[in-house]
Amino acid sequence: MIGSVIGARSEDKIRGIATAVSERYRSAGSSIQVVELPDGRFVMQLKAEFAKHVRKLASRPLLTPGPLRTLSFIALKQPVTQSYVVRVRGKLAYGHVKQLKDMDLINDERIGRTRMLRTTTTFADYFNLNHDPSLMKKELKKVLQVGEDAPILAEAAKQDS
Repeated sequence: MIGSVIGARSEDKIRGIATAVSERYRSAGSSIQVVELPDGRFVMQLKAEFAKHVRKLASRPLLTPGPLRTLSFIALKQPVTQSYVVRVRGKLAYGHVKQLKDMDLINDERIGRTRMLRTTTTFADYFNLNHDPSLMKKELKKVLQVGEDAPILAEAAKQDS
């Protein structure tokens, strides 16, 4: 993405520019930082110590609990059929799926009478996760502290919405 903005193709040049920007923010004592992710992508984000102050300014969360639980279920189980999501999360999941698609956090592919749901690169970028679905699932399980008992978590989440 940076390469297309600055008109560069060399990964070394792009990495050098991203590193220079990161250093500039660090040396200025900025509340913003540029971080390289394990897969080589760079993200610009707020430093953790400033998050509590910014939270006070945020008027509302990105997602309410129901759609957030549906999104986490899809991310952990992807690719997953919409019919299975609805069976586990309940009929409100239809609305959640529409909202998540409108926000470009998931996409769907029609397969017969149902749809196969997957997270998007927008989802991975927003939550600083790997773009590879299998690595993303491992990262999510670690963050959410979910083991092989993910279906139990999903059933509990279903009862919360």
